[in-house]
Amino acid sequence: MFFELIRGRRSVRKYEPKPIGDDKIALLVEALLRAPTSMGKNSWEFVIVTDSQLLGKLATAKPHGASFLKNAAVGVVVCADPQISDVWVEDASIATTFVHLAAAALDLGSCWIQIRNRPHDDARTAGQYIAGVLGLPAHLEVLSIVAAGYPAEQKPGHPASKLQYDKVKVNSYATSYSR
Repeated sequence: MFFELIRGRRSVRKYEPKPIGDDKIALLVEALLRAPTSMGKNSWEFVIVTDSQLLGKLATAKPHGASFLKNAAVGVVVCADPQISDVWVEDASIATTFVHLAAAALDLGSCWIQIRNRPHDDARTAGQYIAGVLGLPAHLEVLSIVAAGYPAEQKPGHPASKLQYDKVKVNSYATSYSR
């Protein structure tokens, strides 16, 4: 089941104008909260955004690569507290991956929007802009947003022939992986 999911999953940036039911949002939240963290510190926190006006504001968080969020049914803002864990980036990345895959399992389209280390404009980072829009406390850092909704585009999964097996080595960098 897992391999069928990852073989067919693609990032989706076009969504039907249709809300996601509370039952599916609850499953997305459960996926977030089941994501493993280093030493069980759970440095992450999340904001589930379903308000279309807020999604429109968040879609302008950075100059490129977020505009499609305005048409999503939900945006999952993934934050973390660097004071809780020095590997907060990894913890929040795992949670982002979990919700991304959970969306696919629920027949939703989704796309990861990178926020950390991205500018909003010359004066603020994308994370600072989002913190202002959502009223986030100063101790939280925003890693990403996952846009999700019912897909308005169908994309086939990437074929196995396109996988970059040449990037996999065995026991040392000198030995290539062979299938």
